[in-house]
Amino acid sequence: MSAPLPPRTRAFAALMKRLATPVEEATDYAELRAQRLRLMESPPGRLVFGRPDRRVRTEEIDIPLKGRTLRAIVHRPTGVGGLRPAVVNFHGGGWVQGSPEQSAWLASRLAAGSGAVVVSPSYRLAPEHPYPAAVEDTWEALGWIAARADGLGLDADRLAVMGDSAGGNLAAVAAQRSVSEGGPALRAQVLIYPAVEMYDKFASELRMPDEPVLSSANMSAFAHLYMGDAYGTEDPLASPLRATSFDGLPPAFILTADHDPLLDNGVHYREALQRAGVPVRYREYPGTVHGFVSLPGVSPAATDAASDIVDFVAAHVVVPR
Repeated sequence: MSAPLPPRTRAFAALMKRLATPVEEATDYAELRAQRLRLMESPPGRLVFGRPDRRVRTEEIDIPLKGRTLRAIVHRPTGVGGLRPAVVNFHGGGWVQGSPEQSAWLASRLAAGSGAVVVSPSYRLAPEHPYPAAVEDTWEALGWIAARADGLGLDADRLAVMGDSAGGNLAAVAAQRSVSEGGPALRAQVLIYPAVEMYDKFASELRMPDEPVLSSANMSAFAHLYMGDAYGTEDPLASPLRATSFDGLPPAFILTADHDPLLDNGVHYREALQRAGVPVRYREYPGTVHGFVSLPGVSPAATDAASDIVDFVAAHVVVPR
């Protein structure tokens, strides 16, 4: 049984239902993204999505890859020296929308609280750039950051990945590839309500098809837009839950929301990792919706989750070997 949603969360969900275009009804995806950006940059939006922590220094860098250049936001803790551990963070948005800015509240809070540098790269979005564009962008961005760690002031021996929703999918894929492709070695993975199965609807989605923020219809539309002509492939690069082996993966912290159709995605991924002997911390946050960690102004549990992530990263990534 899910806990009741806080009044602020319910009010926000009702407002979004009135103002936001559902992805399954959208035809202009550039406008869909612009709509989201306008909301984030509005005075009410800044209250909802939170402001970056002032204890960090934020800069923007370019990540030049073959045939394209990605943008990344770097959150550096102040008052610390030497090469710093790093968390590479992939934003959510259903592979169709979103940007590094939308996770600035969490990323900056993590940097300030743990002493790690948080690097949030962009990646190409669907449907203009369908699967596997986002997979390749995030994987190559991770490799670029690891290869240039010294120049970026980072410790290549203390790296982790993090992502929420679609970004959790991409972080899980990157963690799997770090093992199957021989690096970059990762100390940990933080998966926030990750979408690890592209097609199957688990019990939570059947039980909660019309929850606020993300519905079953939304998720189906995102999957079709992201996969494009590859829709139906069982490749674990699309659905990391379908991997044939989870052996040797880095320790994971999986966070889920109790009013989220994707709740069981996190549950099943936890079980798959545990069967392989991977250390897993798991927490389901009561009274929360999909996306709650990015909504500190309307979801009181966001601060609690951010503190949990800080503690996990401090214990698994920041500490020297």
